Amino acid sequence: YIIIMKLQDLQIKIFADGANLEDMLSVYHKGVVRGFTTNPSLMKKAGVQDYKDYARNVLQHIPDDPVSFEVFSDDFVTMEKEAETLSKLGDNVYVKIPVMNTKGESSVPLIQKLSSQGCKLNVTAIFTLEQTTNVINALSAETPAIVSVFAGRIADTGVDAYVLMKEAAKICMAKPKVELLWASCREFYNIMEAEKSGCHIITVPNEILAKSKNYGKDLEAYSLETVQGFYKDASGLGFTIL
Repeated sequence: YIIIMKLQDLQIKIFADGANLEDMLSVYHKGVVRGFTTNPSLMKKAGVQDYKDYARNVLQHIPDDPVSFEVFSDDFVTMEKEAETLSKLGDNVYVKIPVMNTKGESSVPLIQKLSSQGCKLNVTAIFTLEQTTNVINALSAETPAIVSVFAGRIADTGVDAYVLMKEAAKICMAKPKVELLWASCREFYNIMEAEKSGCHIITVPNEILAKSKNYGKDLEAYSLETVQGFYKDASGLGFTIL
């Protein structure tokens, strides 16, 4: 309980990233997270068979926190129709639109159109500040939106994601109803980095969220606990050195 309160004391909102409804509801009822994101890859992993039935079921159980559902199509005409369908499922739905399609064609014209029509978007797979700027310019000042920059994958390339996210946060200030999201979280400390950089949201997979039990732990005590764990494992091996 104390750990949860400490996490809730942070200004940044923690979103759970996953598509397993049981896992989603587990963290939802604990009150740790304040939103949810899904994607086609996560749905495939969770064994989802019918997208719309799945989405309706999620929204029936989670009627208030933001939930992001992603379009499937690669052409913008169909993508627009899918976005309109998903948007109508609930007031808390954010439609995930990739920043480009598989041909490298920009989604900015579609983003501009949907946002101007009042469709809440979560623009995803953003990797550069130029993309961030183009998306911010396309979004309506009147419609809430999320800009998802893939900080974890950016860091995987050797780029300092924290520095990039600080700049992205400045860009996003141009549209007060836009929230910057730190995506592809790799470790628990990314939550602290995301908060310091000025992000509004960070998506955290359940396996990383489970590490919250260590949040605020005394490092001396943690050191002793680690040594005790090593000793227990060594004793269980039945080996001898001498």
